[in-house]
Amino acid sequence: MDVRMKDKIATVVFCLIAGLIIGILVFLIGFILYRGLSHISYDFLTSVPQSFREGGGVGPQIFNSFFLLVMTMIITVPIGMLGGIYMSEYAKPNKLTSLIRTVIEVLSSLPSIVVGLFGLLLFVNVFGWGFSLFSGALALTVFNLPLMVRITEQALQSVSREQREASLALGLSKWRTIVSVVIPSALPGIITGTILASGRVFGEAAALMYTAGMSTPPLDFSNWNPLANNSPLNPFRPAETLAVHIWKINSEGIAPDAKEIAAGASAVLVIAVLIFNLLARWLGRWIHRFFTASK
Repeated sequence: MDVRMKDKIATVVFCLIAGLIIGILVFLIGFILYRGLSHISYDFLTSVPQSFREGGGVGPQIFNSFFLLVMTMIITVPIGMLGGIYMSEYAKPNKLTSLIRTVIEVLSSLPSIVVGLFGLLLFVNVFGWGFSLFSGALALTVFNLPLMVRITEQALQSVSREQREASLALGLSKWRTIVSVVIPSALPGIITGTILASGRVFGEAAALMYTAGMSTPPLDFSNWNPLANNSPLNPFRPAETLAVHIWKINSEGIAPDAKEIAAGASAVLVIAVLIFNLLARWLGRWIHRFFTASK
């Protein structure tokens, strides 16, 4: 068999594998949307869930998911960016750096249920914050921080050495070069990775069952005082997210229309994750064009 024939066979095999993966993904997304879109309505997206009768919605769960996402990224992004800057620009190749990279890899590969149990023991019990949004945000920070460090490090390393050298040749300090030249050039990759990480946080459930809780107290959406117990902005209240709600309603099966609610909530969750991914790619391309003045 000649080289050209081997090349054609390999190409066909790789195309078939890629097509199979895409087909499985399209089937899964299509099946979830087919089952759930018919149950989505304005009332479903804004009303509170019902335990023993039909007609419940997922309004508080959607709000909790976005609020928890914002809290998590407020903690994760600054720490992750600083860690990525250190690993890319300052860390020397030695045993300490090797140990840090090993720890990052171990943390990124931990099962989310282990992170949830860690959050239960430390944030909920030891620190006494109980089942709350803040405990959940800290647990998700542990879960998401290694990803943010790697995203920042890889984005900074993609900036060409010539740009750094040109800035240093003009008399700028290393820190000024990083802030004024390297980070703006790496910003499209950082933002794209951050939004993708946000989608990962939005769909997390296992870690939040042990930290944020599986219930939501009655909320007064006219009271925006974060210190009030019934305020939706209170970070120390229990909060059931959309992903946790899907697991809970499927496992309990108390509501008469539990299957319909779970299907609708699953469709909302899939749509939200798809929006995160599409937004990340669009925003990354737009920022790249903005900084490079390319069309």
